[in-house]
Amino acid sequence: MSKIQHNLQTIGTEIAGDCQRFGRDAASVTLLAVSKRHPASAIREAYDCDQRAFGENYVQEMLEKAEQLGALDIAWHFIGPLQSNKTKDVAKVASWVHTVDRLKIARRLSEQRPQTLAPLNVCLQVNVNNETSKSGVSLDELGELLESVSDLPNITVRGLMAIPEATNDTTRQRQNFRLLAGAMARLNATGYQLDTLSMGMSGDMDAAIAEGATIVRIGTAIFGERPTA
Repeated sequence: MSKIQHNLQTIGTEIAGDCQRFGRDAASVTLLAVSKRHPASAIREAYDCDQRAFGENYVQEMLEKAEQLGALDIAWHFIGPLQSNKTKDVAKVASWVHTVDRLKIARRLSEQRPQTLAPLNVCLQVNVNNETSKSGVSLDELGELLESVSDLPNITVRGLMAIPEATNDTTRQRQNFRLLAGAMARLNATGYQLDTLSMGMSGDMDAAIAEGATIVRIGTAIFGERPTA
């Protein structure tokens, strides 16, 4: 058994265990394999282990890997900061974009999504702790942004994404994720039908699943340490 195969099995077991512990269906949590800076060969190896969803942080890297692995039915998730001059490339390749935090980006993705492709799934990135070093709309401004983007053609707003403050305190982790889950619940109570909470990484996956994560973003625990160059 390869290292990647072993890691995927281990994480799958952890996700199933967390779901059982917190009274959730294991099928309700999708593992997103974050493959940034890892070679296409590593992605192919994970694909051969039935992994289909892969997350990339850099546009050019995603484009190159998508071209190299074009014969595979991979769902590419863009999870990095997105500049307006890069939206066209992302709109052509990605199945998901997790980092929409302003109307301009959503509008460009909508306009540039090829008509031959299914609507682009997007998550609105929320800065739940109002950290100045991180992107994302504030909880207070989230409703206004969602209203502005929800009727745009060629994209489907699926839910919310967050990267909360770094902490090893499980109680604090859960509190932060609860802020995002609560925001989605309130929005759905007003008539929206959001179904996705993209939250949780290797260090806080348990807490995220406990609070309702439907996509967890795991990189190093699958592929090992990222190459530095």
